[in-house]
Amino acid sequence: MSNLFFKKKNNIKLNDILKILKFKSQKKNFKINDIKTLDQSDKNDITFLNSNKYLDIALKTKSKLIITNKKLKNSLPKKMYIIEVKNVLLAVYEVIGLFYPDALDDDFDANVKIINIKKYLNLKAGKNVLIGRNVKIGKNCSIGNNSIIESNVVIGNNCKIGNNVVLKNSIVGNNTNILDGAIVGKKGFGFYPGNKKNIRYAHIGSVIVGNDVEIGCNNTIDRGSISNTIIGDGTFLDNQVHIAHNVKIGKNCIITGQVGFAGSSSIGDRVMIGGQAGISGHIIVGDNVQIGGGSGVIKDIPSNSKVMGYPAKNIRNFLKDSKLND
Repeated sequence: MSNLFFKKKNNIKLNDILKILKFKSQKKNFKINDIKTLDQSDKNDITFLNSNKYLDIALKTKSKLIITNKKLKNSLPKKMYIIEVKNVLLAVYEVIGLFYPDALDDDFDANVKIINIKKYLNLKAGKNVLIGRNVKIGKNCSIGNNSIIESNVVIGNNCKIGNNVVLKNSIVGNNTNILDGAIVGKKGFGFYPGNKKNIRYAHIGSVIVGNDVEIGCNNTIDRGSISNTIIGDGTFLDNQVHIAHNVKIGKNCIITGQVGFAGSSSIGDRVMIGGQAGISGHIIVGDNVQIGGGSGVIKDIPSNSKVMGYPAKNIRNFLKDSKLND
């Protein structure tokens, strides 16, 4: 599937990648289609492995060209073409810039215009609503005052977009409500801390919002770096929730106020999270999990668990430990 929001260069070859990563050119110079994550890449794509947590996925990837480090190199099949680097994420930053040279530009959309509601079926719009190019809006939707829908955004049927909402790099399903002040699809907080200055990663992913979702006031949902940030069908987000890049939230979850998700965390279906809890990056939370308010989740949580505290632990153990400390 082509990227709706960022234009890709189509003439990239292996030696172009090797050159930018300061490797010698190879005689066998073949075309590379795109850079993708391990689970999304095809045989003509380049991918990357930065942690042994994703080694099982790496062993199943369709890609034959992978960027990794010396530590992980020996765990990969010899049939793969491996580009060994010292810092995988910095190398990925360079390669993304090769394929998507404009992706670091996260400026406002200069193509937006005052909405023409006659273009859409039964659309109600407030004052000063701005719409970019190629925006698709389903039937029976409403958009509040001063909201901005940037180019190529897709909104399904029967959706309600509140006041002062910004939607960019996003696809929204049917019957979904996005309340006042939400910002959906901005670039994520991804960077490499260099010695002289911090280097920003380009974010070429999107935000995919399912059907029957509610996104509360002043939520911030970052688009994915390479893969997408996903909010599953039927999930409700309270006010002031922050969802970082590449986060995957399952179906019918309840996330209360001021919860924060660090990048690439994965949340199962029917998960309930109390206010001001924090979920660390690259954490996997199973289905039917309940996480108490104020908890800090720093390791994976299996399905059907109830946890609380920092670090989050089984709620019986938490209550027991709390009594001992009284």
